[in-house]
Amino acid sequence: MEVLFIGGTGIISAACSALAVERGIDLTLLTRGRSVRPARPGARLVEADFRDEAAVERILAGRHFDAVVDWIAYTPQDVQRDIRLFQGRTGQYVFISSASAYQTPAANLPIRESTPLENHVWEYSRNKIACEELLLNEYRQSLFPFTIVRPSHTYDQCYVPVEGGYTVIDRMLRGKPVVVHGDGTSIWTLTHSSDFAKGLVGLLGNYRARGEVFHITSDEWLTWNRIYQLLAEAAGVSAELVHIPSDLIAAYDSRIGDSLLGDKTHSAIFDNSKIKQVVPDFAATIPFSTGAREIIAWHQANPAGRKIDPAFDEMCDRMIENYRKAWPVNP
Repeated sequence: MEVLFIGGTGIISAACSALAVERGIDLTLLTRGRSVRPARPGARLVEADFRDEAAVERILAGRHFDAVVDWIAYTPQDVQRDIRLFQGRTGQYVFISSASAYQTPAANLPIRESTPLENHVWEYSRNKIACEELLLNEYRQSLFPFTIVRPSHTYDQCYVPVEGGYTVIDRMLRGKPVVVHGDGTSIWTLTHSSDFAKGLVGLLGNYRARGEVFHITSDEWLTWNRIYQLLAEAAGVSAELVHIPSDLIAAYDSRIGDSLLGDKTHSAIFDNSKIKQVVPDFAATIPFSTGAREIIAWHQANPAGRKIDPAFDEMCDRMIENYRKAWPVNP
């Protein structure tokens, strides 16, 4: 197969690029070349700014792809551009949506692909919903060959999957308390990018995926308390967790608040039977206990990745101090 990735060196897409090349796919990456993750050897690299539609049109002139995956489409305008560029130029267009587009909080668990799309808090999620609706309408009108994929919270060794990123690990290493939203007992699903890749690559060129929607997640469910504890254990320290309500965190930082109230505050458990039916060899096999050790090992070996956010660090100190004054019995 000849496949184009728009992006291809991100948290999720880098693992998908590696597996695609490993499986013999003729892969082209169209990227700006700014990621900390190097392009996969064996993939053809084309550096360009995909927002420059005229330049991309010149680069793609005369080419046809069995599948195109856009990893960096976030708005309906992005998808409309893709339809213009790839109508008649690909046998399959894969849009990377988000599991945060599902009804939040979900009225029923586990979440299935048929769960309604509804997010009144997070603009990011509402934009993904609008993109999906645009593709559905285009399919009805012109049979534009879409496949929609909804990742949940996916990570790799370069990415610490908690608010604040490596700053949280640094606080743990310095013996400082870390903030956990709510009481830390809501259930969450973290998926290793290498596991996600098995599902995504299995959908490429798969005739059963045309006009269909899939989420691809792990089947491991963890509380947020356990997620933070596993990161601390991997770092060789104990974590002092301070539980603060999500809406109070949102009052300190609206961006983090949108991500919490529009997604992470609520339990998320997924039924992966659809992707397993269409991609029989899909199985998520990497538990977060292993992923956490990979994260810590990578950051220990890469000083440039150990970036501290002073503003986030200071906000945590201030938030914890103020909360303990108002609620001194907080565990």
